[in-house]
Amino acid sequence: MKFRLRLVKDKTHFDFMGLHKFTFALSAVMTIAMVVLLFTKGLNLGIDFTGGILMEAKMPAGTQIADVRTKLEGMSSGHPTIQDFGQGSVLIKIPGREADAAGQKAVKEEVQKLLGADSELRRVEYVGPQVGGELIVAGVKAFVYSMLGILGYIWIRFEWQFGVVAVFALAHDMFATMLFFLVTQIEFDLSTVAAALLIAGYSINETVVVFDRIREMMRKYRKMPMPELVNVSINDVIARTLMTSMATFLAMASLSIFGSAVIKGFTYAMLVGILFGPYSSMFFSAPLLTYMKLRRDPAAIGADKTNGGKLAEQGS
Repeated sequence: MKFRLRLVKDKTHFDFMGLHKFTFALSAVMTIAMVVLLFTKGLNLGIDFTGGILMEAKMPAGTQIADVRTKLEGMSSGHPTIQDFGQGSVLIKIPGREADAAGQKAVKEEVQKLLGADSELRRVEYVGPQVGGELIVAGVKAFVYSMLGILGYIWIRFEWQFGVVAVFALAHDMFATMLFFLVTQIEFDLSTVAAALLIAGYSINETVVVFDRIREMMRKYRKMPMPELVNVSINDVIARTLMTSMATFLAMASLSIFGSAVIKGFTYAMLVGILFGPYSSMFFSAPLLTYMKLRRDPAAIGADKTNGGKLAEQGS
């Protein structure tokens, strides 16, 4: 006896286009909220971008993070943030702190004194504000170049309308990720930028799957209204999209729960991107194509009559 677990039916008939005005409005609200929070609250930038001092300290067995925070809350050198680094170690970050060699030595001695002689400072690293600024510029360039590369790839593989919509979808996913970090104030560092670029690749993969199906359906059903064609196309690939996203989401969820605090920003960004990737491909980018006046394939003339019966048969 064969047993097959089906979390999503092979044939679904969900009306995605029926919700597209609501989802467009939701995306617009999300974008406006992101812009407002970006200029009013701002991101909680890590030392990678702000510059500062990073220390790794080995603490005695049984020491809690709260105890370390209590010991260091009266530092004269700045206001540190403390993260669990695993195996009894903690990361101490003092963002925005400018220091020469003598200043770094003074900060190290103060931290050692406050933590006690039974602790051990394993490493001390300093990131200057100039380096932080250069990293911000490099991160922005990496994102812009990746968007241009994706636009060119989609343009060559499909038509220019698909490329424009794909870039809008990627921007939509980036805005969602930034909104998450703006609301939660989780530290935004280089690992988060890396996650954002991975999200772009993951999102475009989901979008290309949907676009490819839409293009195939356009060749088969030249006279079918675009809203109906988009609905059929998304329903054809929804099972694959959701199962792929679920597998990736479970992997990232495991890392966020059991992984070190150092990669929390990376895993949280990936989780948000994994959730919004399928959402944007099904509820944002595909419906947006219906407003782009796509050309139908002339070779498909008469194909509606040939294939119309098959479509009706599939829908029954």
